[in-house]
Amino acid sequence: MSAILEGKRVLITHVSGFMGPTLVDVFNQHQARVYESDHAFATYEETQAVVDAAIEDLGAIDVLVANLSVPAPSTMANRVSEEEWREMFAAIVDPLPRLAKAILPHMIRNKKGKILVMGSAAALRGINRTTTYSAARGAQLAYVQSLGIEVARHNIQVNAIAQNFVDNPTYFPEEVKANPQFQERLKREVPLGRLVKAEEDAELAAYLCSDNADCFVGQVFPLSGGWAIR
Repeated sequence: MSAILEGKRVLITHVSGFMGPTLVDVFNQHQARVYESDHAFATYEETQAVVDAAIEDLGAIDVLVANLSVPAPSTMANRVSEEEWREMFAAIVDPLPRLAKAILPHMIRNKKGKILVMGSAAALRGINRTTTYSAARGAQLAYVQSLGIEVARHNIQVNAIAQNFVDNPTYFPEEVKANPQFQERLKREVPLGRLVKAEEDAELAAYLCSDNADCFVGQVFPLSGGWAIR
């Protein structure tokens, strides 16, 4: 394996869930120096404290990987509560501007940086009874596109992976994968015919966080085994 992240100082959020464990493993294999966080980033003060601690530990932050997830409700739109709507945005949208506010001054001073959001293809293709989750994931991608354009002049690249049908314990636990109905759904709906391996996803993330990917600005990369392609 080539060490495409050698020496890169990386902050990865929510390392215990979604793509976190595999991202940490693959980034370490590429010889990045990884600062792991499991904070909720519920306030700006909490977020700034995590960023400050990461900078103190690593000396600087070259890369932020915003790995944010929440279980997706399956509520009919006419039964969605105010609480559910706000819970989705609080978990996977609200941390993004807090993280950006905390880390961008540091990256702008250093005249370089990368921010990668681990998003969802639920924002690219409608899914029945997931209005709250899909809306929040869509907000993530819209934020990435606008922020990417804004900070490109500072040599900071902001992009996102919009994924679905990628093997991870948050959305595809073992009991789901073992279900014959789910296995049949994979064959019917996903051209690849299987889940994308977590390592395949993390390798794409590593590439997008490397110097090889300096040309991408505010882009969304679908990764869904062909599911998101119409």
